[in-house]
Amino acid sequence: MANIKTTITKIRAGGQSGVDRAAMDFAKARDIPLCGWCPKNGWAEDYPEPPRLLDDYPELEPTPSGDPAQRTKWNMRDTDAILTVMPEKPVASPGTEVGVDEGKRLAKPMFTATGPADAEKLKKWLSALPVGTELCVGGPRNSEWPEAYAVTTALLDAVFDA
Repeated sequence: MANIKTTITKIRAGGQSGVDRAAMDFAKARDIPLCGWCPKNGWAEDYPEPPRLLDDYPELEPTPSGDPAQRTKWNMRDTDAILTVMPEKPVASPGTEVGVDEGKRLAKPMFTATGPADAEKLKKWLSALPVGTELCVGGPRNSEWPEAYAVTTALLDAVFDA
């Protein structure tokens, strides 16, 4: 099995609260390069006033549009593989649906996890990706799934600490 730390060399996310933010904070804490598109002016539900998101995450690039769908589609377009983290009991998450649909349309390698219980399957999937893969991590925002940040962090810790 390939070393995940050499396989995944960059994490991409869109800056939204919840899953995206957990992936971004995880990358920063592990010194994994971070990148991604965010809506114009750096909007996120917990950063409604610009440019706070961009102040805290200068690695992000704003899209020309304030529509989060553009951010999501551009992140799917510009990544090598996509990890979607979702709760076991499905929640309405229009942005996540846009990302999954776009990933399928672009025929990107995709994996959906519900938490640390999926760590072994996720490790196997990640290990099959080419060395130097940029991984986009996305899923519901905090207002759609309040446990998103904690679950995503626990999943990534379980995968990368193995």
